[in-house]
Amino acid sequence: MENSKELRGWLDDLGLSHPLVIAGPCSAETEKQVLEIAHELKDTDVNYYRAGIWKPRTRPGNFEGVGAIGLKWLQQVKNETGLKTATEVANRTHVELALEHDIDLLWIGARSTVSPFIVQEIADALEGTDKIVLVKNPVNPDLSLWLGAVERLHSANIGKLGVIHRGFSTYEKSKYRNIPEWQLAIELQTRFPDLPLINDPSHITGKRDMIFDVSQTALDLNFDGLMIETHCDPDNAWSDAAQQVTPKRLIQIMEDLKIRKETDEEADYKNKLSNLRAQIDIIDNQLIDMLGKRMQVSDGIGDLKKQRNVAVLQTNRWNAILGKMILEGEAKGLSEEFVLKMFKAIHQESINHQEKIINS
Repeated sequence: MENSKELRGWLDDLGLSHPLVIAGPCSAETEKQVLEIAHELKDTDVNYYRAGIWKPRTRPGNFEGVGAIGLKWLQQVKNETGLKTATEVANRTHVELALEHDIDLLWIGARSTVSPFIVQEIADALEGTDKIVLVKNPVNPDLSLWLGAVERLHSANIGKLGVIHRGFSTYEKSKYRNIPEWQLAIELQTRFPDLPLINDPSHITGKRDMIFDVSQTALDLNFDGLMIETHCDPDNAWSDAAQQVTPKRLIQIMEDLKIRKETDEEADYKNKLSNLRAQIDIIDNQLIDMLGKRMQVSDGIGDLKKQRNVAVLQTNRWNAILGKMILEGEAKGLSEEFVLKMFKAIHQESINHQEKIINS
């Protein structure tokens, strides 16, 4: 698959003056709930009304969706509000039922993207369709697997494609439900700049109070749209309660977000500058995170040295690290002076951590 302006044809054809917005409940629960939310989102910037019909849960025993009856509720949403509809599909049967009920947009979830077998089954069932099909990133940060899923759909003559960035699972403790790993989305965007890229702040954050900030970061990075989970009574939602916002809050978020896609030269400069600065902010946060992890390792070394009554400063080890890092830095275009200053500061902080432990 090669990048082409045709990849974003379906998005351009919508003629939107704002980023694409896909919103609705994590799960369709009842007909009343689905319709109530839809009517509150009618006549807003929401373009597609989403609802989970089948919910692939991590462990059995949790609510796994109402099933095909929910598709009839989505048909009613379209009839009563004019909103186009969207849902997740995970196998051939889901696809056939969704098409039968004229769902406008389908997406493949993160758990499905990890399996080429599942993606191929879905691609075969959708071959030649004119429906929009979006692919969520796989659970693990694997760009090849993500793009591979898109390529399988493209090979099945599915012309309206896009991707959804919903973050990546991690065993590490984090403020995010799924770590964004923004650099992977940026790399995908670099390779396929015309492939529509949607951000899912609900699944990245897992917390409704973080959704605005992640949404703004996505727009600053030139994402094409957002998928935000919306519920009339979030605290009592049957799934993912903590990450859903009310329709009223969603409308406020859409009003407050700053869109940076003007076309004049000055605005184009500001847009590019904001994009680059957003990338720097992401990398800076990653640097702080990595330095914090490095000092945790230093704490472990301090504990070990205390147990064995070993001196903190190991001159030979330090000189070896410094020489290696200077060479590594030169290969990355960093001056020797900068590398020396940076690693001397890191080394001093490491010594401080170990001395604090040894003297405690």
